Amino acid sequence: MQVTETLNEGLKRSYHITVPATELDAKVDEKLAEAQPDVEMKGFRKGKVPLALLKKQFGQRLMGEAMQEAVDNAMSQHFEDSGDRPAQQPEVKMANEDWKPGEDVEVDMSYEALPDIPDFDAKSIQLEKMVVTPDEAAVDEALQSLAENAQNFEAKDGAAEDGDQVVIDFKGSIDGEEFEGGAAEDYPLTLGSNSFIPGFEEQLKGVSVGDEKTVEVKFPEEYGAETLAGKDAQFAVTVKEVKAPAAAEVDDELAKKYGAEDLEALKTQIRERLEAEYGNASRAVMKRELLDKLDEQVKFDLPPSLVEAEAKQIAHQLWHEENPEHQGHDHPEIEPTEEHQKLAERRVRLGLLLAEIGRENDIQVTDQEMTQAVMNQARQYPGQERQFFEFVQQNPQMRQQLQAPIFEDKVVDYIFELAEVSEKEVSKEELQKAVEELEDEE
Repeated sequence: MQVTETLNEGLKRSYHITVPATELDAKVDEKLAEAQPDVEMKGFRKGKVPLALLKKQFGQRLMGEAMQEAVDNAMSQHFEDSGDRPAQQPEVKMANEDWKPGEDVEVDMSYEALPDIPDFDAKSIQLEKMVVTPDEAAVDEALQSLAENAQNFEAKDGAAEDGDQVVIDFKGSIDGEEFEGGAAEDYPLTLGSNSFIPGFEEQLKGVSVGDEKTVEVKFPEEYGAETLAGKDAQFAVTVKEVKAPAAAEVDDELAKKYGAEDLEALKTQIRERLEAEYGNASRAVMKRELLDKLDEQVKFDLPPSLVEAEAKQIAHQLWHEENPEHQGHDHPEIEPTEEHQKLAERRVRLGLLLAEIGRENDIQVTDQEMTQAVMNQARQYPGQERQFFEFVQQNPQMRQQLQAPIFEDKVVDYIFELAEVSEKEVSKEELQKAVEELEDEE
C-alpha cells in the first residue's frame, strides 16, 4: 500500500492512496479461508468446498469488503503515523472510477487537520469574581413577593374592579338553548385573569353584590369544542360576592404555606436561594471574562470549513429570530456577514481550545451527569418523558447537544480552580447590570 501526499497547505491535506491488486486478492483469499470451514455446498462436505470454487462464487462480493477495509486501514495508519486529527469526516473518493478486477485501487483522501494548539497556562489568567451578600432588604423584598403570590381575597363594598374577585353563578345558552359545561355555581373569577372567554370578564367590571347581568360573548373560531366555536352565546350571571385582593401577612402562617417550619426558616431558605442566584449570575460574568481573555491571548490557525459552517449556522439562526413568521426553511439563501464570520471564528477557536484542555486533562462527562441533563430536558415534555428518553438514546446528535454545554462548563470550572481569582464585593444592582451587558453582547 502506498500513500502519497498531494497537498499540504495550512491545515488542508490531500493524499493519494494506492492499494495493490495483489494485496486485495490476498485479503479476499484470507476471508475465504476464514469462512471455508463453515461453508456447505451441494456435492461437498461441510468445510471441504475448494477455495477456487468459493472464490468464483463469492469473490466479487468479498472484493468490495476488502477494498473498504484496505482503505480504512490505510486511513487509520496514516492518522496514527502523522498525528493528524481531521476537523471533520475526511472526503474519500475513487481516483480510478473505471476500476476493474485485477487492477490496483486508487483513492484520493482530503481533509482539514485540527490545528496544533499552543500550551496554555491557566495559572496565568487573572479573573475577578463579583460577590453579592443578600441583605435584609433583599430578603424582605422576596418575602413581600411571596406574600403577594399567596394573596387572599377579602369581601369589599362597592363595585368590582380589575384585579378583584367576583363569586358568581352563571348559565350559558346559545339561541336560547343551554349547552353542556356552560353553567356553574359559586365560581370565583378574578377580573383581568383572562381565564374566561374574551370579553366575559370585562363586562363584569362595575358589578356589585346582588346584581344580575346578561353577558354576551362570541366563542373564538379556534375554540376547542367544535359545537361552540365561533358561536354567539349569552350568560345569565348572578353576582354573589365581590372581594378585593389582600396580600398575605408575612408571618409563620405564610412560611408554612411555602413548606417552611416558621418565618425564620423561610428567611433562611430565601437567603440560600438568593446566594445561589447571585452565585450563578457572578459565574456567568466571570465565564465571559475568561472566554474573552482566552480569545484574545490564545491564537492558532482555524479549519476554514468549521468556521464557514459555524458562520452559516449563526446567520441562519439570527435570520429566524428576526423573522419569526418563517417557521420552515423555504426562504432565500442567507449569506453570513463579516460580523457573523468574526463571531464564528471566536466560537470555533474557543471550542477547539476548551476541547483540547479537556482532552489533555481527561475531563469527561459522566453517565450520571448525562442522565440528569436528559431528565432536565425531558421535563419540558410532560407526559412524554419516556418518548424523549428513547429519542435521545437513538439520536447521537441530540446526545452531543446535551453533552457539549456540560463538558464546556466542566473545563471552565477546571480553569477557574487554577486561575488567580480575586473577589470584589458589589451591590445587587451592579451584578444585574453586568448580567444585562452580557445579554446585550450575545
